[in-house]
Amino acid sequence: MTDLVIRALTERDAHLFDTLPDPLGVGQALSRVTHRPDWKRVALRDGVVVARAAWWGAPDDERPVNVNWFDFADGEEEAGAELLRTSPHRAEYQLILPKDWRADPVTAAAGEARLRAAKAAGMELLVERYQYRWTPDCGLPERPGRLVFRPEPDDEVILSVLRRVHSGTLDAHALLAIAEDGLDRAAREELEFFHWCPSPREWWQLAYTPGGELVGLHIPAHNPAGPCIGFIGVVPGQRGHGYAYDLLVECTRVLAEQGAEFVAGATDQGNFPMAANFARAGHPIVQERIHLVPVPVPPVPVAPVPGGSAG
Repeated sequence: MTDLVIRALTERDAHLFDTLPDPLGVGQALSRVTHRPDWKRVALRDGVVVARAAWWGAPDDERPVNVNWFDFADGEEEAGAELLRTSPHRAEYQLILPKDWRADPVTAAAGEARLRAAKAAGMELLVERYQYRWTPDCGLPERPGRLVFRPEPDDEVILSVLRRVHSGTLDAHALLAIAEDGLDRAAREELEFFHWCPSPREWWQLAYTPGGELVGLHIPAHNPAGPCIGFIGVVPGQRGHGYAYDLLVECTRVLAEQGAEFVAGATDQGNFPMAANFARAGHPIVQERIHLVPVPVPPVPVAPVPGGSAG
């Protein structure tokens, strides 16, 4: 077998990316997403593309947020792994899959092959998630009317609420951030995401009981691909009352009232209460996604200086 040539694409040869079949329908799933040519990489054998990957981010981002398109030709699993392994971009991989993908032998085989290749490239499973897509045909859920919503212009107040929400979170990404850098860092990462979204700051709202007790917050947002449920969070002490449903309904209705033709959403598959809320609010599951993250690179040991210490 001839040697691989792995390289990034350019505007001139970006068409090469489209020369592989797409059994999982990733291209259709990402029809609203634009990938920069220089964030697309291919592995070629005898001039033929045998593996490809595309990294994604906002137009002004200096680094990609994730890799959300990765596949390879039959028999080229190792080429796919090498493509990821040698990439200069160290980012999360979001494996996009059809709903109930494990029930179909074709999509199951394709999905499992991509998982093996990503793991061989040095990634590990973080979480599996449901992806939702509300449209006006789903009908607008009625507001329960139990909460009072107010905009909150002070980022420090938002941060304090996020710290409280994350102190008992079920979200795998938040738990990873907490494990790596602590609760405050996890809250700040959420805040940075809210500001990264190209949607109005005025949409952010805190929720209160009629008596004035804080319940949580919801963030209606637009990411670069369109309208989405940016964040739903209930503070400890208010959990167990079903308030996350109220927040989800309000978030959906705010976006719909702004003219959204669809609203994307997601939750971890293990977060059974939130998955039930999405179903109750009329958000159908349209995809599943498996999130894999790069395995941390161990620090290179520093040799002690003779006659000194390595403190």
